[in-house]
Amino acid sequence: MQHIVDQLSEAIRDAAERRAPLRIRGGGTKDFYGGEPRGELLDTREYAGIVEYEPTELVITARAGTKLSDIESAMRERGQMLAFEPPQFGSGSTLGGCIAAGLSGPRRPYAGSARDLVLGVRMLDGTGRDLRFGGQVMKNVAGYDVSRLMAGSLGTLGVLLEVSMKALPLPPAEVTIRREQTAGDAVQLMNLWAGKPLPITATCHVGGALYVRLSGAAPAVDAARRKLGGDEVSEGAGFWRQVRDHELDFFGSARELWRISVKPTTASLPLEGASLIEWSGALRWLAVDADPARVRAAASAAGGHATLFRRGGSTADAFQPLQPALLRIHQRLKQTFDPHGILNPRRMYPEF
Repeated sequence: MQHIVDQLSEAIRDAAERRAPLRIRGGGTKDFYGGEPRGELLDTREYAGIVEYEPTELVITARAGTKLSDIESAMRERGQMLAFEPPQFGSGSTLGGCIAAGLSGPRRPYAGSARDLVLGVRMLDGTGRDLRFGGQVMKNVAGYDVSRLMAGSLGTLGVLLEVSMKALPLPPAEVTIRREQTAGDAVQLMNLWAGKPLPITATCHVGGALYVRLSGAAPAVDAARRKLGGDEVSEGAGFWRQVRDHELDFFGSARELWRISVKPTTASLPLEGASLIEWSGALRWLAVDADPARVRAAASAAGGHATLFRRGGSTADAFQPLQPALLRIHQRLKQTFDPHGILNPRRMYPEF
């Protein structure tokens, strides 16, 4: 497989000499996310396969072009999972795209984010250098934690080659319940339950109903099921896959989809449109064609921020503008890892 790495490195060096932008792409399932992809295609799918998997150590290392479905299938056979429940948005979703996007699914508040569970990476920087950071254990960081910096960087800092991640055991029992609930009452309940010793691993309010997933030892799940009440959902696993991969009808209800991060206790935002609430109230999806400035002002007033997750016909920037000091930090990081500015330009912010 080293010859593929050499080919990718040579392509980067050549592009750097010509100052030609590169569009880093795996399965392409997240092309909609962030700024418009631009530049010459650098396809990572050929560099695929599981490098090392140690179930007893709860660690898996795989190449960036490996399909997420292949990784999850191999882990299920050993009774394990990627705890951050990564969204796939399509059968071609790859590990590199998953980490570069940095997105996490319904289990995120209860098991950690993609960034939390990355242990180490191998990558090519904007000059074609083959670099390694981190390792295969949780306590391995001295200095800057570059491995986790790559999570959510959208390929603007380097081309991921390999990623080592922490694995977790699959829960022995799992149940999903449904309760008719208003959005306001649902937020109050989710925050009340978050402070209690309940085996909750996902929450979602949509269409006038609150869905809660309980996972863990069978006696604990059964006791919580009786305590919370509601009706059991027969296809609970399927429901959460639809939430994770945006296959519910809600996600197709508007051309533009906003992803709003706020404090879990935040009341309903003063914005029209259909909403879906996750993460015990901390994540609000809003399906509405609205003035971006108004949406972001409402999010800021609540102490949060808003991302234009699916842009539809909007020309607004995907991510909320950074404060000057934070922008300077981002620009310095970009200059360090990609001095010629060729890797996924303007994919995160128009300034780089």
